[in-house]
Amino acid sequence: MKYCSVAEIAKKWNISERAVRNYCAQGRIPDAFLTGKTWNIPENAEKPSRIPRARKTPETLLEYLRREQESKLSGGIYHKVQIDLTYNSNHIEGSRLTHDQTRYIFETNTISFTDHAVSVDDVVETANHFRCIDMIIDHADHLLSERFIKQLHGTLKAGTSDSRKDWFAVGDYKRLPNEVGGRDTTLPEHVAAEMRDLLACYNAAQKKTLEDIIDFHVCFESIHPFQDGNGRVGRLIMFKECLRHNIVPFIISEDLKMFYYRGLHEWKNETGFLIDTCLTAQDRFKAILDYFRIPY
Repeated sequence: MKYCSVAEIAKKWNISERAVRNYCAQGRIPDAFLTGKTWNIPENAEKPSRIPRARKTPETLLEYLRREQESKLSGGIYHKVQIDLTYNSNHIEGSRLTHDQTRYIFETNTISFTDHAVSVDDVVETANHFRCIDMIIDHADHLLSERFIKQLHGTLKAGTSDSRKDWFAVGDYKRLPNEVGGRDTTLPEHVAAEMRDLLACYNAAQKKTLEDIIDFHVCFESIHPFQDGNGRVGRLIMFKECLRHNIVPFIISEDLKMFYYRGLHEWKNETGFLIDTCLTAQDRFKAILDYFRIPY
């Protein structure tokens, strides 16, 4: 696919370059992506239609999230997803930040002093995870791709101590073999091919079920394509794909962590373990949607 610059697209559509950049930043041009600070826009991209002043009432969770994201509404479902998904997903991976500290970072972009040391990486990855959630909301209706998955990882790990290690590839596949739960994962030299095969198989079917999304997650975690951050990227992908297919998403919380790990480990022998865990988390999320009076 050929890509054009902002200036070329602005001339083609007869609008300002600023308007084109805004369309890109808002996720309204499918498959547009950044290289450094430069937007790359598909040559065949269509000009987004103007948003009418009076918009209809949101009907899906994705529409509610986008409306509140755009308006920067505090205290709604977007606010809660940002804090709860970030806190729980990071906590599963060992972050020591509390739920209140996570909320404080999101609401104020600062961190309060505590009586114990706080890891800089925990703070950076928390702020980065908020950006990742914005990315999955902005790109929820786009086909899942290698480029987007790598962008998620690059955003999550940007500015961390890992990003300063020569052997750690931020936003790219792993360079060294790694394990997960004591089990071997795909060797670095085979990751790209296995990821392409996984995505081709997954994207072949237009309509997805919850089990399809969970199965992709298990395969993704088995490949373990990145040096670190695979769990968080994988759970972000599940949330995105649930939004895309209008399936109630879910957040794996601390009390479900061991059931979640067992489900991943036993998937090939018994799918019910992980499905039941995800359904439990989904029921909890439905209660949140009921509170905010969001249909599903």
